[in-house]
Formats: sequence, structure tokens, C-alpha cells
Amino acid sequence: MTESVTAFAPATVGNVGIGFDILGHTVQSVGDRVTAARSATRGVRIRSITGVHTDLPKEAERNTAGKAVMSLWQSSGAPGGVELDIDKGIPLGSGLGGSAASAVAAVVAANALLDRPRPPLELLKFAMHGEQVASGSIHVDNIAPSLFGGLVLTVGVDNPRIKQIPVPAPIRCVLVHPHMVLSTLEARGILSRTVTLSDFVWQTANLAGFISGCYSNDLDMIRDSFEDVVIEPQRQALIPGFRDVRAAAMAGGALGCSISGAGPTVFAWCESARAEGIRDGMAAAFAAHGLTSDGWITSIEPAGARVVAP
Repeated sequence: MTESVTAFAPATVGNVGIGFDILGHTVQSVGDRVTAARSATRGVRIRSITGVHTDLPKEAERNTAGKAVMSLWQSSGAPGGVELDIDKGIPLGSGLGGSAASAVAAVVAANALLDRPRPPLELLKFAMHGEQVASGSIHVDNIAPSLFGGLVLTVGVDNPRIKQIPVPAPIRCVLVHPHMVLSTLEARGILSRTVTLSDFVWQTANLAGFISGCYSNDLDMIRDSFEDVVIEPQRQALIPGFRDVRAAAMAGGALGCSISGAGPTVFAWCESARAEGIRDGMAAAFAAHGLTSDGWITSIEPAGARVVAP
């Protein structure tokens, strides 16, 4: 019987601009690790929180990882309980799916302790309970790619359907994270609940064109479809210098550039040869608005959360 397991879950880009709450992809260069250990005491207890954030709630029901494992363990009927050690590699309030990654890593680790592990689609549902703690609502555009890997489309919430979408080989994702915090609750709170018919048609066409371009390796189609006309115009005011950052990315040859999840991280898709120049241009644009930043360049590999120890 396995007594302790550590799992890694990658960061994610939620929405990918044109797919609000239904589209997301992994960022392999950063992520969260969670160790789950068996306990003779029933329930879920968080032993430690380390990494880039240490002041998160240790009460399991108020912690994304804790709540997700509570749902899994109660459903499994397994004896005893679980103790969790959370190592945060993703800054919270960054738009990189930090709360989702903790929930995903936790359920993957705890699942490996079970005599009868649950399949990934069930783990997705347990992780959703954890994500709800952080964002106040259930959405899976970060959880699904963090769990399954790559570029992922999720259809439905109560009975979600998952589809991994191929990404053309030359494409890289450039991410620039300005040193500021933007909460998901705040970024969702400003959104209008209505959309004009013309914007609905435009956004639907862009989502369809983007996915079609991915399947057909048509970079021109991806470029022409990579525009969020619904969410980005509402959220851009929350990110100082966003318009200049986006303009720098497009001037550098990006296929598209938008807000990662709720922000403030901004991401761009581009061909690999242009990635470094685009990253530097985006960082310089943030600096011109008084914001230092971190930057990453990553391929979009179909590798999601996994057990890394023992």
C-alpha cells in the first residue's frame, strides 16, 4: 500500500482569448506540487504550504487543494484520511491557473493512494469543487488542461466532455507576468452579463476559425481568428499598459495576443523564431508603465498533471 505520493500540475492559460471558460492550454515551465500522505485520522488536513505563497488557508474546506481532496476521499469511501503538503510554484492572482493547479495536483496525488483510483474525468469533477473555493464559480478552462495537458476544449459542466486540440508544431506561447495581483473574483465581477448579437456572431466565428486553424495547421487562419471581442475589451483596463503590451507583441509578429485567464499575465502565440523578440518587447512595454515582469516561452505539449514521486 502506497503511503505517500507527490504530483505536479502545470500552470495554464485560461480562455486563450476567444474561448471564455471553455478553452485553455498548459504552461509546462511553471506549476504546483502537492504531496498526499495517508493518515489514520479521518478527514483531510493540510500540514504545510511552501513556495511562492505561504499565507493560504490551512483549513481544508477553505483551500482549493484541500476541498478537492475532501470531495475525492468522501466519494471513495476510503478509510482514514489524507495529509497534504502544498508547494506553490504559481503566483496567485497571476492569471496562470494557480488555484486550479493546486486542486489538480492534490487530487492526482490523493487518487494514487486509493486501492481503486478514479479515472481522469472523475478527477476533473473533484478538482472543480476546489476551484470553486477560489473563484466563487465552477469553470474548467484551467482545470481541464492542467489535468489532461495541451490545448483543451471543455463542453459542459455537470457532465463535461473533454477534447484535446492539436497545436501546430512551430507555435510557441510567450507569457509575460507583470508584478501585480489581480483576483479572479474582481476580474469576473466587472463582466457584463449581456452580449450584443453582432459580438456573439463575431466571437463564435473566431473560436471556430481558431480551432479549425489548429486542426489544419493553418497559421493564417489562427492569426485571423485570434481576437477576443467580448471579454478582453472589458478587462483590459485592469492591466496597466495592456494595449501597449499587445501592440508590442503584434508588432513583433505574434499570431495573436490576449489576457491569460483573469490576468494580469498577458500571453501571445507566435512562431518559435519570433518568441524571444516578442517576449522582450512585451516586457519593455510593461516597464514603460512602471511594471517589472517575468517572462516565459513554452511549447504547448499534451502533458498534464502526473505523479512525480515516489
